[in-house]
Amino acid sequence: MQQPPEIIRVNASRVACDGAGDIAPALGHPRVYLEIDEKGWVDCGYCDRRFVLEGGPADH
Repeated sequence: MQQPPEIIRVNASRVACDGAGDIAPALGHPRVYLEIDEKGWVDCGYCDRRFVLEGGPADH
């Protein structure tokens, strides 16, 4: 299994991703809202960032 390019730890199960960060927001992707389920993580379908719920089953 390939590692995601970036892991972001969050404290809420609903997150938004627009691909911004180290790059300008205009160079990102459309904002999408993602829901972390019982696995404790969710990947963005555009940029492959992985959002991990702090204290959840995937938080190592």
